[in-house]
Amino acid sequence: MSTEIAALVEQATPYLSTALTAYGAAVLERAEHAAVGAAVEGTAGLGRRILHLVWRRRDEEGRTALESAVQIAAEEPDDADAAGALRHQLKRALREDAELVRELVALLPASSGVTVNVSGTRAIGAQYLGIAASGDNTTIHPPQQ
Repeated sequence: MSTEIAALVEQATPYLSTALTAYGAAVLERAEHAAVGAAVEGTAGLGRRILHLVWRRRDEEGRTALESAVQIAAEEPDDADAAGALRHQLKRALREDAELVRELVALLPASSGVTVNVSGTRAIGAQYLGIAASGDNTTIHPPQQ
């Protein structure tokens, strides 16, 4: 069960990150956001639905902990510890609620084996990558012998 939960959290993480980027700490409050584009809404919307699902299944203490983790992760999007705290809350909820595990499995798309998430100007994403260059006036030099 622990391996299954870890895999679910790993699969859900990109959706949660996108939801936090799109909606910020208000992700638990908003039903939808007009400023979020249709392309982002698919991923961000799923992340929002995951967070709402978990929040609804938690008791008052669990909701408070989840809200705190969401707030911190939204305020510090580049902080791995903040993201880890949010993942920990998700794992904790899944460990305590077998029905939540089933609901999350049904909510997440079937895993295709490869997921590449890329965002930002000139971001590069690939399953297999040799040399990649992003930017203006990039020069690639052969390795020195």
